Amino acid sequence: MSSTRLAPLMLSIMCVLGCHAAGSPTVTTTTTTTPPSHSPLAADAVGGITDPTLRAIVGDHWEFTMRWSPTYATTLGDHRFDDVLAPRDAQAIERVTAERDALHERLVALAPGPLGEVDRVTHALLRDRLTADRAMDVCHLHEWNVDSGGASILGELSYLVELHTVRTDRDAANLVARMAMGAKAIDDTIANLAVGLADGRVASAEKVRRAIEQLETELAKPLETWAMATPTWVTAPASDPWPPGVRARHAAMLRDIVAHQIMPALARYREFLHDRVLPKARITDEGLTGIRDGDACYRATILSHVGLALEPAALHQLGKDEIARTDRELAALGARVLGTTDLTSTIAKLRTDTTLYFSSREEILEVAQRSLDRAKAAIPRFFSVLPKTDCVMREIPAYEAPYTTIAYYRQPHYDGSKPGEYFVNTYKPETRPRFELEALSWHEAIPGHHLQIALAQELGAMPMFRKLDGSTAFVEGWALYTERLAEEMGLYSSDLDRIGKLSYDAWRASRLVVDTGIHALGWTRSQAEAYMRQHTALTEVNISNEVDRYIGWPGQALAYKVGQLEIFKLRAEAETALGARFDLKAFHVVVLGAGAVTLGVLRDRVQAWITAPR
Repeated sequence: MSSTRLAPLMLSIMCVLGCHAAGSPTVTTTTTTTPPSHSPLAADAVGGITDPTLRAIVGDHWEFTMRWSPTYATTLGDHRFDDVLAPRDAQAIERVTAERDALHERLVALAPGPLGEVDRVTHALLRDRLTADRAMDVCHLHEWNVDSGGASILGELSYLVELHTVRTDRDAANLVARMAMGAKAIDDTIANLAVGLADGRVASAEKVRRAIEQLETELAKPLETWAMATPTWVTAPASDPWPPGVRARHAAMLRDIVAHQIMPALARYREFLHDRVLPKARITDEGLTGIRDGDACYRATILSHVGLALEPAALHQLGKDEIARTDRELAALGARVLGTTDLTSTIAKLRTDTTLYFSSREEILEVAQRSLDRAKAAIPRFFSVLPKTDCVMREIPAYEAPYTTIAYYRQPHYDGSKPGEYFVNTYKPETRPRFELEALSWHEAIPGHHLQIALAQELGAMPMFRKLDGSTAFVEGWALYTERLAEEMGLYSSDLDRIGKLSYDAWRASRLVVDTGIHALGWTRSQAEAYMRQHTALTEVNISNEVDRYIGWPGQALAYKVGQLEIFKLRAEAETALGARFDLKAFHVVVLGAGAVTLGVLRDRVQAWITAPR
């Protein structure tokens, strides 16, 4: 899973320019340099665009994104908004909606016919993205969705100290100012949920219980264990370049903000969830079928993540067809490798044989690192263009690990200050299967997410949004494609690891069935878990976390299989048409060479490559 694509604006409630929280501390710094009034990435934002009208629209959209998403701007090296956080109040939501809609109207008014090929694709991609974001408005997700993973308000604030690179005393002052806005962000989250509660929109009871449990666990810990209160920069190096006393003063202010503003606000949030939301939370109908306008919302999420207006029933059947295939293949491979007799006994063996599981977090980290290193060594044989940016392996933070998925990828900072990061979950290692970790590593890091995303960031003359954002179906479809590609690359260590690959393929196929079941057919959590238990080798803890994720992130899980199948279909068409002239490295250049485009644009690119003179 990649965290690259910006969530729809109404879900993330991204930040507005110049919004400062009341009561933010006064910060004194000796640094006199001030950020520029315009984006340092303004030229890159419209790279490769020749039409002046489109260039103006894309430039305005980029500025809109930076102003409303200052933490994202920070990761890109645009430091104009380093001292602000995203306001989540109703007025901010109205402003961002109005600005977004105005941009969409300008795009629709611009006829794509006269545009050149690059401009025409850029126009289509941005228009379709804003169209999908507008469709998501019907969901009102910020008024009822409750999360306990990295996208929660606790996760956002905890990640701030890592996201915000501190090299100078001004950087520290900006981070302190940003964190001082944290309590208001939490209170605005409460206010938004109160609106949804009054309007009859509420999260599922299990999602709320998990969020409460996470908050209670963190609030019980002493201040000195909180990552947001003790970032690494608070310890001065042997030769401190900052003025005397400045580092200690900023560190003390940060601890004070966390102790006396953020922790009390999180306690208020926990109380609100426990006392007001949980009693009204949905117990059985946990999907979008239990929310007003749920059908329209689900169709909007499909459009947003898949990029196509597909019918839930068709996706459900596609998943069942894929599951029928993986059932047969898993049973056959299990018989050969494990000596089992059928699918049920194969899955039971994979789930209950303790020798197939890790015994320590150190083992998990060692295998993950070894897998990453092997992939790095192998990719030059299958890819002619490689990213300059490195990928490193990290451990999912302890506050998040019990409530999140098995792994995820975080993109590099565009300014080069952070590499790509492959995060692996080491919580309860005895529940983590050895046979799954190789496929997981190929997917999240190399040749999966990191290869695709880092290459996109390093593309030449192309608008920034095409380098940094894109179709979920492309991003996740590519990563799933590489799990099978890794077999061609000789990366899998054993047949047992190949069972892990096949189990993961079944897992992604089951998502088509389970996600549509939950959000279109009214499936319960127990139905969804039972289906995954029957057709995949995922452990109970992973099944529980995955179903929780599908409930809280509708439609996203559909993108994996849809995207993977389309990439393999295009490859098969190219192999048939070109025969001996087919070049896998060249195919990969075509697929990855324009950023994370929609599946329709990808098909056009591959078809043009197939028919091009040679």
